Amino acid sequence: MKNSGTDIQVDERNGRRLVLFPLPLQGHVNPMIQLANILHSKGFSITIIHTTFNSPDPSKYPHFTFHSIQEELTETEASTADIIALASSLNIKCVAPFRDCVSRLLSDVSEDPIACLISDAIFHFTAAVSKGLKLPRIVLRTGGASSFRIFTALPFLKEKGYLPIQESQLEEPMVELPPFKVKDLPVINSRDPESVYDLMVSMADGTKASSGVIWNTFEELEQSALAALRHEFSIPIFPIGPFHNRFPSSSRFSITIIHTQFNAPNPSKCPHFTFHEIPDGLLEDEASTADGVILFSVLNSKCVEPFRDSLANLLLDAMDQEPVACLITDAAWHFTHAVAEGFKIPTIAMRTTSICSFLAFASFPLLREKGYFPIQDSRLEESVQELPPLKVKDLPVIITRFPATLHQLFEKISNQAKACSGLIWNSFEEIERDALSKLSQRMVSLKEKVNLCIGHGGSSYHSLESLTNYIMSF
Repeated sequence: MKNSGTDIQVDERNGRRLVLFPLPLQGHVNPMIQLANILHSKGFSITIIHTTFNSPDPSKYPHFTFHSIQEELTETEASTADIIALASSLNIKCVAPFRDCVSRLLSDVSEDPIACLISDAIFHFTAAVSKGLKLPRIVLRTGGASSFRIFTALPFLKEKGYLPIQESQLEEPMVELPPFKVKDLPVINSRDPESVYDLMVSMADGTKASSGVIWNTFEELEQSALAALRHEFSIPIFPIGPFHNRFPSSSRFSITIIHTQFNAPNPSKCPHFTFHEIPDGLLEDEASTADGVILFSVLNSKCVEPFRDSLANLLLDAMDQEPVACLITDAAWHFTHAVAEGFKIPTIAMRTTSICSFLAFASFPLLREKGYFPIQDSRLEESVQELPPLKVKDLPVIITRFPATLHQLFEKISNQAKACSGLIWNSFEEIERDALSKLSQRMVSLKEKVNLCIGHGGSSYHSLESLTNYIMSF
């Protein structure tokens, strides 16, 4: 049979109920709802416990049962300006109401018996609650397996002196955690840096104490990280992602544009878009286009917090409106990926210039190391062996008072582009076929792997079958 809410194949009911408890942030709620639809398609009845803070709209999911708990956050605690503080407060204030709610559900004989609880891994308090109620608990990790490897190693990394992170150590390899370098350690902003460490350690410990872990990833993408976690953990691991690829998507999007006060667009010219202005804090001498490199560098520094606040407010609104599918950012905004990643929002970078020029920008560190920068007139006709068929004279020349700042800027832009979920180019294939081919080969290969892994017989298909059988064994 088919479920009209998801348009995916649904098995007959199996007489078992699952209780799901998402963290009330969009980047966590959406994957949990997607997981609920996946498990509902395998025959399970779904009950979702949610907080009053950022509560989902039950009318959008008539095939699920919803139960609200009163966590009673204060106005200060219910702020998304400090996600770590919010998550820490929820882990304290949800304990009693969550325990009461699950107890009532367990005693309700009119519904299918509950097989297990599936909670967001950030809700580490659910480990003690489920143990007290003798209810099996599986956790959902909405982030990647590679990042979780780092979270599980935080106590050890702190003992070895990698934490707190020192700028002078960024390029040092962490020999105890190959292939990561110090710069790969997650940076999560909070008023209390120690609370970040405490929450991540509690999350890792709570995950290890669970009956299993569901990952929104797949074997072919994070094989080495998953293998390392299987070796470290004594519980089953189920990489059944990517979740969103199992559902049809709409081609119609609503558009919200976040912009600075500097050179602000005129909203009246685009009435079909929603505009949000953020303060950029530029001083009069900084708001000059005479030196674009300095302007970009200053904006990338001063816009971080206003942008984070604006995005957080949009996500709050999205709980009652259309969810945010992704962030599309100009590639020059190199800070935006880290901010969006903190909210678990996919980022797509747009390059307004050519692919060929970007390949040169992306190679700045290598070209500088090889002596091509600064450019010497005597070498203009030399071939750049690392970027055929370019010659030294083809390398971009950007006038700035601070060449070192230029190199740092483009290195950051390049690193963000590599970390993003995708790239949009203001170009077309016929004019830049060779350059586009180099960039797209890996993306095409990855897309093929995604389709294979969730298809019949693929790695995520088998993991989902194993997860279903595992839950039915409780």
